[in-house]
Amino acid sequence: MTTSMARSWTCDALLAAALPAAAAPMGFQGSTMAMGDFGANWREQYVNYALTPRDAVGVSATWMRSDDRQLTREVDELTYTRLVKRWNSKHAQANVWFLGGIGLLHRDGRNRAMATPGVQVDYETTRVYLGATGRLYRASGVNHDFASARAGFSFYAAEYEQTQPWLIVEARRMRGLSERTEVTPMLRFINKNYFVEAGVNNMRQARFNYMYIF
Repeated sequence: MTTSMARSWTCDALLAAALPAAAAPMGFQGSTMAMGDFGANWREQYVNYALTPRDAVGVSATWMRSDDRQLTREVDELTYTRLVKRWNSKHAQANVWFLGGIGLLHRDGRNRAMATPGVQVDYETTRVYLGATGRLYRASGVNHDFASARAGFSFYAAEYEQTQPWLIVEARRMRGLSERTEVTPMLRFINKNYFVEAGVNNMRQARFNYMYIF
């Protein structure tokens, strides 16, 4: 490792520790991250391990259902996460991530190979968060491409050891399963290496998410 690379990764780690655990789909090198997203028509659970400051591998399980409850999909996959680019400033950070997975789609009693490549971009400070994700869910005869956008702010500044409340609003949609855009305002509580968030979407459905790094 070159001196410049080591310096860059050290700066990344220090800034990431100072910012809220809001955006990153992986933790610091050597850490394990667990995340869950649970709602009426979408449930996802994944765990990954950060091999390097920029690469993580893991597994995920996703359950999806159409708005009319007539179609359900289950996907089990191996995942890979890559930090493609990071920009640091004194009090902010912006990132571009590659998100990918290869696994099996369970549909109508049959298994099909599925690929799920995607991109996430995000920007965050200790008080503001913006992010967007686009991901393809493709198998033979299946197209459930997914897109989401998030924006939020913290109610007040907090130290690393303190719990910080946020308001996050997310809009998301998945092709072939929903004809509506789901919009969910959520309260998020962050403390060091975890967050939890909960809310109710515009279809009056409850939603709960969590993240924990260990």
